[in-house]
Amino acid sequence: MLNGIEQRTAEFIVTHGLFAEARRILLAVSGGADSTALLHILKTLRREGTLKADLWCAHVNHQLRGAASDGDEQFTIDQAAQLNLPAVTRTVDVRTYAEQQKLSVETAGRRLRLMSLGEIATAHGCAWVATGHQKNDNAETVLQRLRRGTGFRGLAGIWPARQFGDGPTFARPLLGTARHEILQYLTMRGLRWREDRTNADVTYTRNHIRHRLIPALQQESNGDIAEELCALAASAKRLHEQVRLKAGDAWSTMTVPTRQGVAIEARGLLSLPLPVSVELIRLALAKLGCGERDVTQYHYRGISELAQEHQGGKSLTLPGGFVARYELGQVILGPATNHSGTWSEPTEEVRLKIPGKTQIAGLEIEASLINQPAVEKTELRRDRNRFVEYFDVARVSRPVMVRRRRPGDKFRPLGLPSEKKVGKFLTAAKASGPVRQQILIFDDGQKVIWVCPVRASEDTRVIDSTTRLLRLEVRVGPSGARWHAEGHRS
Repeated sequence: MLNGIEQRTAEFIVTHGLFAEARRILLAVSGGADSTALLHILKTLRREGTLKADLWCAHVNHQLRGAASDGDEQFTIDQAAQLNLPAVTRTVDVRTYAEQQKLSVETAGRRLRLMSLGEIATAHGCAWVATGHQKNDNAETVLQRLRRGTGFRGLAGIWPARQFGDGPTFARPLLGTARHEILQYLTMRGLRWREDRTNADVTYTRNHIRHRLIPALQQESNGDIAEELCALAASAKRLHEQVRLKAGDAWSTMTVPTRQGVAIEARGLLSLPLPVSVELIRLALAKLGCGERDVTQYHYRGISELAQEHQGGKSLTLPGGFVARYELGQVILGPATNHSGTWSEPTEEVRLKIPGKTQIAGLEIEASLINQPAVEKTELRRDRNRFVEYFDVARVSRPVMVRRRRPGDKFRPLGLPSEKKVGKFLTAAKASGPVRQQILIFDDGQKVIWVCPVRASEDTRVIDSTTRLLRLEVRVGPSGARWHAEGHRS
């Protein structure tokens, strides 16, 4: 028979889809009141059959309090043993890491704890990690983010579940329970827990918010300030979910994976409502592994300004060794240092199979012949945001050859009235060095039909009288992802 807090936790797990199809869950147990309650509540749910997954315990010793830290570790081991649960411990040197990375002790501890728990979970086959975050922690998080500046996503506070990178998903099943309810539960069951004396040290930001700021706000509030802050977080989360859906739609039409990062179409980015554009940028940074906690409004604003200014080669330094720059109508996010590409330079001409697939220097070029009625104009426009081009078959001679750029190459760029030297065109288009180094030339023997990936030829463009199309798509390797040079067409 489940009591009130246990039943509420079980309902919270179902409502938020926590531990879906989990075979094994890792419990992050510090020895404090919250994690001790988490341990016993989930053990009860497991015993009653409400939770099916096996439970493992994990403890990360931060070595910040000497013998007291070792005591927390032993307490966790003993608690797990009493409940017949396996326990894994990890010791980390928070102070040294904080000094090396120039971080606060709080931030360093959080990073090492998350990394350690993720590694332990992966090593022991746990797809989920459960932590003891509760309602008051959520309220404190909202205030902390308000103090340093945040958007709707930050105002949403602590989420019931969150995955960091490709690691396990972190779940917070006690997020609907207040701190005083947890203490009542422990007392009622006669359970012991460990007290961390540093929790009273108000020089730490979190403790200052907990012991000074929230009590002061509570005196000025007619209701429960923690409940009010959590209600605000819930409203912000609902709004952010709508923004996230819009950003997801934009992701599929405005972004392209590059060899080193992610490219976002500048015009598309500027056309989005500000919250959606910020979320699109955040998604790109998250995929790169750029630390989201270190990305500020300054960085988001700077990336948007790159899209507005249209100055090729201009860049913005981002946290974690990443950079944003503008090239040929795109904002490109990636590592600050250049890495070798995923394809080698073609040294000779290769004849294109039409229709068919052609391999060249690590690339796959697929050529398709399509009747004009089979392709909508909207599809043509959409594909031109990708590494795909369409040509009027009647205006393309055979064979079509693919090669590197040569001195003296000329073509008539799409939309322009006369022929230009490719080199001068690339200069006018503000193509950077990396773009120039990766240019592919598609030549039908009489003319250049595509300076890839910058611009196709006006001489072979699709017009109203076109009856048959040649569609060309460039990808990395056989059946691989679309290849994309450091720039795109302007």
